[in-house]
Amino acid sequence: ALEVAAYCTFFGFRNWKRVLYPATGAAVLAYYAARLGGAPAGDIRALVSCIVLALTGAMVWMLLRPGAPRSVLQRIIGINDAIFFVVMSARAYTGAMPEALAMLTPHAMQSISFITGYILMIVNGFGFVLLCKEKDDREMAVLATTDSLTGMVNRRAFFERVASARALAARLRKPFALMMLDNDHFKSLNDRFGHAGGDEALCMFAQTSQGVLRDNDIMGRLGGEEFALALPGTDLAGAMQAAERLRCAVEGAVLPGNGYSMTVIIGVVLVDPNEHINAALARADQALYQAKSAGRNRIECGEPQLQYACSACLF
Repeated sequence: ALEVAAYCTFFGFRNWKRVLYPATGAAVLAYYAARLGGAPAGDIRALVSCIVLALTGAMVWMLLRPGAPRSVLQRIIGINDAIFFVVMSARAYTGAMPEALAMLTPHAMQSISFITGYILMIVNGFGFVLLCKEKDDREMAVLATTDSLTGMVNRRAFFERVASARALAARLRKPFALMMLDNDHFKSLNDRFGHAGGDEALCMFAQTSQGVLRDNDIMGRLGGEEFALALPGTDLAGAMQAAERLRCAVEGAVLPGNGYSMTVIIGVVLVDPNEHINAALARADQALYQAKSAGRNRIECGEPQLQYACSACLF
């Protein structure tokens, strides 16, 4: 029962105490009632086996439940518990009907159940510690790569994922587009509704943007209200269409409570295969400021790399 409680806590189940505590208490009362009532040893063995069977089955379900993500370690522990579940089922059967299976006598089942139970203790004991470490490692990885406010990847993770995506696009000889995005009048929004209102706007923007992106698109928060979006395998025309879809989606989003409507400015560039990502971001940022100067709530296409480099040299 304590092991089931540990797994319930580990997997974050709610209200498990309302089920486990009364069930465990009822099991203990049933056992002592059978002992005091003079029940045969086989029946008591079957009763105890059924109690352990129910608790083991609960652990098997938690570890191997369909639809839930399962690591290799979690599968190993779950399969080990499932084997013990089968053994306890046979033990309960031979305890209730000792004459049914000549090969599986109560004494033989007692030995088998002790061996499998010992293995269960070792695997589950060490396995649960490793599961906790595995979970902590996942949480640390999320904290290291995710923006805590919006749930998007942070600046560091964005550049790491973009580097991998660019390498893959280069091998496949696919285009690679990049956007810089900025929320219009964000400072005014903060002044009017406070920082809580600004945070709510950023979260709403992130959720709205994620709703129109593809699975392989990479969007990250670079800082403040500034975001970047990488579109692997997308040419400039496709990137402009994606930017327009995103702009329209953001324009239609309204903050609950205050009714504030957001708009966004977007700078779009096509990344040259030999161009450094920082240079591409600079071109996209320049296009972003052109959109801001031209009236906001709009999209601007950045200059090609060669033209931008020549303009920078003249400046």
